[in-house]
Amino acid sequence: MTLGHRVSAQQPPTNPAPDERFKADILVIAPHPDDESTIAGYLAKAVLDEHRRVAVVVTTRGDAGQNLVGYEQARTLAEIREMETRQALSSIGITNVFFLRMPDTFGYDVSDVLRSLETANHGSALGEAVRFIRLTRPEVVITMLPATVVGENHEDHQASGVIATEAFDLAGDPTAFPEQVAAPEDRLWYANLMEGLRPWQAKKLYYYTDATHFEFLKGKGPEYSMTAISPSQRVSYARLAAKEESFHRTQYGDQPARALATNNLKDFEQPLPFLLAKSLIGGAVTGDILDGILSGAIPFAPVRGYRPENTPALSIELGQGWAFYRRFYPAHNLDVMPGLLAPELGVGSGQHLPAFLLLHNATDKPVTFHLRTQLPPGWSVDSTSAQHSHPWPMTEFIASPHDDFPVRIRLIAPRLAKSEWQTITWTATADGRELGPVALRIYVYGQ
Repeated sequence: MTLGHRVSAQQPPTNPAPDERFKADILVIAPHPDDESTIAGYLAKAVLDEHRRVAVVVTTRGDAGQNLVGYEQARTLAEIREMETRQALSSIGITNVFFLRMPDTFGYDVSDVLRSLETANHGSALGEAVRFIRLTRPEVVITMLPATVVGENHEDHQASGVIATEAFDLAGDPTAFPEQVAAPEDRLWYANLMEGLRPWQAKKLYYYTDATHFEFLKGKGPEYSMTAISPSQRVSYARLAAKEESFHRTQYGDQPARALATNNLKDFEQPLPFLLAKSLIGGAVTGDILDGILSGAIPFAPVRGYRPENTPALSIELGQGWAFYRRFYPAHNLDVMPGLLAPELGVGSGQHLPAFLLLHNATDKPVTFHLRTQLPPGWSVDSTSAQHSHPWPMTEFIASPHDDFPVRIRLIAPRLAKSEWQTITWTATADGRELGPVALRIYVYGQ
């Protein structure tokens, strides 16, 4: 076709439907190349045995990761890991694979979702995720758990869950990224700017996690056996998951291939639990992920959004990501999340651990907070983020009127022979009032 030949002179189809090549029953939004492998057993079941259409969006390219098979790093590693992901997913029948290309963050002692959202250019990444939901029009979105859990030690994992949740709630809103859903001026000609997508409201949102403990998920969603045999492939879903992971050689080397060769699949045979974050069509919480799904669009379902809390004039809370999640969950109608987990994280014996607190002063005058930290035996304080006039365990901070005072306390974990749960608590006095307690559960790994 030459530039001077107008295809619009032909008789075009009227109002063409969205492109069916990209229609998905399930859209997975995962953080890194290889993080889809955590649920590869279920995806194999959905695609190969149930003949479902699955698409995958990976938010980063994994360029900060390791390379167990070569020297290639940085941008070149990103190219390799993209190829590995496409090959891995193709092995279980998934060919529609997209990348947001957010930066890959790594190297912090405690994960904080806000750090990943900052480096990702949050708004830009969200727009991309909304675009892919509108392009693929999934019935169900599956993503990683937006919460800090022991074993879930990467802020990019949590950020993918935050962005996917926000995109789930925005893709059906025609005023969100409206340039995506505006009709192009002339689709049969060149240089159109509007994208011609349609708003799309997905029906269910599920979370998964690579945490080291899963008891908090019991009864909160479906669980799938990985030792069950695939009727179409005549092998276990664990074997299909190991095969899928075996393509991620930069991350895992030959370990999955050796597991396949020796039939040592115990690392892939654990039951695979999901959390039903929300369903707009009802249904049983522990029912199948696609249970109750009927074809066709449903109306846009707006969430309640952020609403100011009715809190005391003086208060304390965990800061940074903890404070964000406390507001994020109700804003997005994630009614299952508050109370799902007590604030927790893991730390190695003898390692440093930063803890963040917010001291809230909603009064009309400056207020002095006296903060106390109650540490289990063996813990010590390395430093705090502000000058104070009292020795530990008390510190003194002055919060301005109608302002928050952020406090960073750097702790040192004890050296333990055996792993165990411990709890750190904070209380405060301010203007003659007792505030708190605020608690953080710590799983200290034994030496």
